[in-house]
Amino acid sequence: MTHATRGFSLIELLVALAVFALVVVALLNLSGGSTRTALQIETRALAGIVAENLAVEAQIGETTPEAAQGDERLGDRQWRWRRAIEPAGAGLTRVRIAVFADDGQQVASAEVLR
Repeated sequence: MTHATRGFSLIELLVALAVFALVVVALLNLSGGSTRTALQIETRALAGIVAENLAVEAQIGETTPEAAQGDERLGDRQWRWRRAIEPAGAGLTRVRIAVFADDGQQVASAEVLR
């Protein structure tokens, strides 16, 4: 019997399938990590815009702003913010803005002198 065997054995196919599965799982993990990172970047960018908008409003307003807190809507999200006022010397006032995500974590801040 000089019959040549062609193709792969069952063991070879199982090993190849296991390697393929590991590669797929690794790629899915990378994809999920990239999605989380992109969401965090978007959150920080939008919160930064809210903080900068509030800081500019405080800087160009006719009267010195008071300490306050409130909500702003941007990017289909609701942002909570808090404004603190303190003297900065030489007749200046420091205005600090903090912006918070839904979970209460501070995501962005801005500070201006007026």
